[in-house]
Amino acid sequence: VEAVHLIADGKAPRIPQPKEGATYEGIQKKENAEISWDQPAAALHNWIRGHDKVPGAWATIDGQAVTFYGSSLLDASVPTGQELEIKGASRPGLVTKNGLVIFGNDGKMVLVRNLQFQDGKMIPASKYFSADDTAALELTEEEKKMAEDIR
Repeated sequence: VEAVHLIADGKAPRIPQPKEGATYEGIQKKENAEISWDQPAAALHNWIRGHDKVPGAWATIDGQAVTFYGSSLLDASVPTGQELEIKGASRPGLVTKNGLVIFGNDGKMVLVRNLQFQDGKMIPASKYFSADDTAALELTEEEKKMAEDIR
């Protein structure tokens, strides 16, 4: 009760929390999450995974920042795929049916499953080169009637 009265009267002691021993890390910023490509595959994977979902590890592809999500280490032979130039990477990535394969400086691979563009659009990494293809939605007569009923 005494503590409540001290607070209500504005007389409670104010002791600043010491910085020593604090473990809080500040909020990560997007500009600090750029991928540094001169690392082994395990470090690239940990960087992407550690920044997944916020703020998102990113790299420059075709002049725009592209954010990488859903990485895993890939322990197999180099898959076939379409090459994708990534700014700063010593070796181009490969867009495969499973996602984007990137390479560490040790020659090992990381598979990235999803990519997000600056406009917020997220796609499966395997669809990078077909991202611009859009199919028009065709409704059957029954679906058109249902849509009209819903409206």
